[in-house]
Amino acid sequence: VLVCYLYTTEHTPQISGHSSSGTASKCYFVLNAGRAIGIESLQQKLRTIQLKDVSGTEKLAIGKVEYSITGMQIVNLGLPKSALRLVAGTGVMLSVGDAYISLRGNWRVKYSWIIKASGSFELAVSELAISTTIAVKSDVTGRPTVSVTKCEATVGSVKVRFSGGASWLYNLFDSFINKALRNALQKQICPLVTASIAEMNKNLKTLNVLAKVDQYAELEYSMVESPVISNAMIDLGLKGEFYNIGQHKEPPFSPRPFLLPSQDTNMLYIGVSAFSINSAGFVYHRAGALCLYITNDMPCSVIQFKTQKTSQLDHIFQIGNMSPGLMMKLLVETVKEPIVTLEPNNMTVQASSKVTAYAIQPNSILSPLFVLKLEASVSAHIYVTGLKLAGHVTLNKIDMSLAESYVGPFQVTSLEDILTTVVKDVIIPKVNAGVKEGYPLPAIGKMQLVKSQLQVLKDYLLIGTDVTLTG
Repeated sequence: VLVCYLYTTEHTPQISGHSSSGTASKCYFVLNAGRAIGIESLQQKLRTIQLKDVSGTEKLAIGKVEYSITGMQIVNLGLPKSALRLVAGTGVMLSVGDAYISLRGNWRVKYSWIIKASGSFELAVSELAISTTIAVKSDVTGRPTVSVTKCEATVGSVKVRFSGGASWLYNLFDSFINKALRNALQKQICPLVTASIAEMNKNLKTLNVLAKVDQYAELEYSMVESPVISNAMIDLGLKGEFYNIGQHKEPPFSPRPFLLPSQDTNMLYIGVSAFSINSAGFVYHRAGALCLYITNDMPCSVIQFKTQKTSQLDHIFQIGNMSPGLMMKLLVETVKEPIVTLEPNNMTVQASSKVTAYAIQPNSILSPLFVLKLEASVSAHIYVTGLKLAGHVTLNKIDMSLAESYVGPFQVTSLEDILTTVVKDVIIPKVNAGVKEGYPLPAIGKMQLVKSQLQVLKDYLLIGTDVTLTG
């Protein structure tokens, strides 16, 4: 229910829902971000090139000459030009051009008993080109996986500068040493490229496809199918849905398709639809977590039923011919899942609840007094903190009506003040304590979000952020 898009253009297609539950969220990465991460990994891997000692015999005009090249080490390496493009039906193609490598080593030659010479050399490889095609698929755990399907490497120019010995010796073995080193380098590049790409799977396996939120809920981000790849984008079908822990039941509502605006100023864009957020409400309501008992002996500084407001409650007891002064208990619980509505720059939550009032008899038996219907509307401020989506809510309005009374008829308006206080000073802070903890966003490895911005748009939240990977 979460769909990720990897774009090479600013094209922004409309999202059509999956057959099971539609589209809840979507995101797309600027392709250059993936290229930069891949090049950094590849450059580190190429620096580990270890050329074995080379030795042999070459037949020259003066006869057979024995040679050896030892102790070769890379002193400099650069990949100044690179590009990443999509390959329809496969994955991506990473191309590197004008790369260069500098090495140092030692040389030694021997011709019969007449000539024995040795020294050091510097090797400069330029116009190195690498082209590799990378397949992107889904593994059995629902995580993305990458592998190399094709790799080609060509070494353009190789120049060797020798030191030590006589200059006329250089001319004798320069050509075959040049050839030997070129072949040795070229054979190592593609295996290292393949290994570098394979190592990316270690990070991809850290994608939190099932993230525990708390004792009631978990978030699933697994891929539901392998990516669909065209020349313009990669379509990653992911889930971004809340479930009860161990009980993955779909909610009785479906997500709506939505559009991401064309933007490329950030490395990563994530769209979180109202469906994703509402699936959380469904889960918590189903788990019975959206209920709260309130008593007038609670150690709460913001509301005490034993203050002057008690007179309103005592009035209820008197109507029911009960002895005033009994302790009370209120049970506030949702009667259905809260509904989140997203409009440009505005996020509201509509909650339908009921309040059941009890009198606590001396023998601890609860005597029901009345049941109220509560319709509350709250505004929400949502923000990104670390790798989580968190928020804060404030009460807009509350409407209440009498559903049932066990103490005779009375005016509900007589309870409006105290119940509004209960909602504002007890329930809202309780909700804010929960949403402040935040809900995890999909992440890979030691990923960090930088300069994150969030916009509330029609039917979804848009997160634009840069990304850093450490470790």
